[in-house]
Amino acid sequence: MLALTIVCLPAAHGAEQTIVVVGDSLSSGYGIAAEQSWVAMLEDRLQAEGYGYRIVNASIAGDTSAGGLARLPRLLAAHEPSLVVIELGGNDGLRGTPVATLRDNLAKMVELSKQSGADVVLAGIQIPPNYGTTYTQALAAVYPELAQRFDAPLIDFILEDVALHRELMQPDGIHPNAAGQKIVFGNVWRVLGPLLTPRDAG
Repeated sequence: MLALTIVCLPAAHGAEQTIVVVGDSLSSGYGIAAEQSWVAMLEDRLQAEGYGYRIVNASIAGDTSAGGLARLPRLLAAHEPSLVVIELGGNDGLRGTPVATLRDNLAKMVELSKQSGADVVLAGIQIPPNYGTTYTQALAAVYPELAQRFDAPLIDFILEDVALHRELMQPDGIHPNAAGQKIVFGNVWRVLGPLLTPRDAG
């Protein structure tokens, strides 16, 4: 099911800008209240600190890089974002999708976003080591490789300081709970925050 949330915040210097988050269950708020997700925390932070952005959370639980690529042109046309956050690949890894396929899909998403005039932030993903060292390392390496190729800011691992802490995860061991989402937001904000300008700056 598509979890599409649009929140209108005050425009920056009279010109509204849009951030589109294209992700999976890590960004859709799976298993928690909507206001506890890192995307909701981003909305709150931007509003509280005087940024002028409209947030479109186009994240779908269970989505893959192929699904995100298929949806992206419509999202770009509809919302004309200034920034696209791409958080996909976990489900690709859990399904054993070839690393080359993941790389190609994400690369096309970055290219399409940049061609539309949007900046891109990539959120790195890692999967459990029981999927095999060679595969898991190759999958994790896709994100810094693409970030370097496209000169895109990178969140090294969106679940940093969360994934290995059971008290921060839901019982499934895959999705952060409300406390874990706060740390996820911190991981995102360290990279995303410096890219944004408060409407009253300058």
